[in-house]
Amino acid sequence: MYPKLIEIGPVPIYSYGLMLGIAFLVGSVILRRELVRKHLDENLAINITFISLVAGIVGSKLFYIIEEWNFGDVPLSSLLKSDVLFSPSGLTFYGGLILSIVVLIIFCKAKKLKVLEIFDCMAPAAALAYGIARIGCHLSGDGDYGIRVNGTMWEFIGYSYANGTVPTPPGVLVHPTSIYEFVIGIGIFLYLWNYQKNSKFNGDVFFRYLVLSGIARLFIEIIRLNPRIIFELSQAQIISIIMIVLGVVMLIILSKNTTKKGQTA
Repeated sequence: MYPKLIEIGPVPIYSYGLMLGIAFLVGSVILRRELVRKHLDENLAINITFISLVAGIVGSKLFYIIEEWNFGDVPLSSLLKSDVLFSPSGLTFYGGLILSIVVLIIFCKAKKLKVLEIFDCMAPAAALAYGIARIGCHLSGDGDYGIRVNGTMWEFIGYSYANGTVPTPPGVLVHPTSIYEFVIGIGIFLYLWNYQKNSKFNGDVFFRYLVLSGIARLFIEIIRLNPRIIFELSQAQIISIIMIVLGVVMLIILSKNTTKKGQTA
């Protein structure tokens, strides 16, 4: 594992931070291309990427603190120390996603942009960026790995994070779930990138992203170590179910509305 890659003078370069930066850079390029394709202002890509970066980090850290405080039996005072608040680890994806969506809705409304049209442009970029960021999780060994596979049929793909930020015990092999999510993220990106050219209404691509991402995380959580909250479901699984239901319901509603408009035209 390589939590810290190099040091440039007094400044350390962490693997997760580097991959997160690459993820947002690549996502911004993909977003810009989609904005151009839809004849929208390509300069929006810079604003949206910056907002997503800031809101994503703040939301991710906030959800991590809440999760550890409520379910990890960690005193709140210890979670509010600078070494935790400014650590490159301790980020919860769904916290970043939720806060980014809220802030970007406000941004779109303020700029008089069509929210779902912009979110459709963002969806493929978000899927790809998520996958790339997961490589950072793998390199840093920050605890986003899965359950032990020693002595099971999955031992051949097991991975040791003995030198990670959150190390596994010596000799213990676990599911490298970050790698699984990288592959899934690439798959979702490729699907959305190809589908968007044939999308039928604003929101079609975005809500498909919610459904696919929700399904992927719902099943990945089965082999992860996150604490179970209710009905043997983790916090991420509960949010995933909400995403899936919301996505399916909105796709049905928007599809019906589009059909009705076509019939009355």
